[in-house]
Amino acid sequence: MEVFLNPDAWIALLTLTFLEIILGIDNIIFISIVTGKLPVEKRKKATQIGLFLAMFMRIALLFGITLLIAMKEPFFSVNWAWFSAEFTGQAMILFLGGLFLIYKSTKEIHEKVDHKGEEEKNLKTTAAKSFGNVIFQILLIDLIFSVDSILTAVGMTNGVPGALYIMVTAVVISVGVMMLFAVPVGNFVNQNPSIQILGLAFLILIGFMLITESMHLSNASLVGEHVGAVPKGYLYFAIAFSLVVEFLNMKMRKKN
Repeated sequence: MEVFLNPDAWIALLTLTFLEIILGIDNIIFISIVTGKLPVEKRKKATQIGLFLAMFMRIALLFGITLLIAMKEPFFSVNWAWFSAEFTGQAMILFLGGLFLIYKSTKEIHEKVDHKGEEEKNLKTTAAKSFGNVIFQILLIDLIFSVDSILTAVGMTNGVPGALYIMVTAVVISVGVMMLFAVPVGNFVNQNPSIQILGLAFLILIGFMLITESMHLSNASLVGEHVGAVPKGYLYFAIAFSLVVEFLNMKMRKKN
């Protein structure tokens, strides 16, 4: 295609693909946790089907990008004595997505800590139901994370000729990479319960970040103070630091 004869297009494609893969790490962690409920022989199939369908969903969102951008317009407003905000459609998606992540992750931690083993006992009788549920959850979480990554894509390719082709190509490549690494990452996470709990804790943090981001986009004010977004650099540093500490702990446990 002529669009890829432009050097700016290649720079945008490489940078965007890298960012999409980085943003997809959260997705891989979540997928590894939800597919961990399935029998081992069904995990790879569920991961591939979920990501394959998610790819088409992201492409559909890209084609409907004008609608997504239009969602920045206020949907409804709240003006109480202690709280005020102008909620946009975009902000509502992030807010509900954040609540979903917090609820789901907290529920998973509770099940793993207080009801360990119960899931495995009922695994065979609920396998068919769980498979469809897992696919649904993969699509739902991808929809939540897609809003952020697609808006990033639009901002990066704005003004570049053939922006839509670049964004679709980046999505296809990034999902392909995720499909390659989701299963081995999932196996590693499921074989190390402490990593699984850590991953769920990360998802709770990300949930709170999505909620604060939605408040920021809504120009929310709480008791007279503007609610700002949490810088993503803080979150990435916390995740990286926690993972380094956990890997050191795992290395020490193996020596003992």
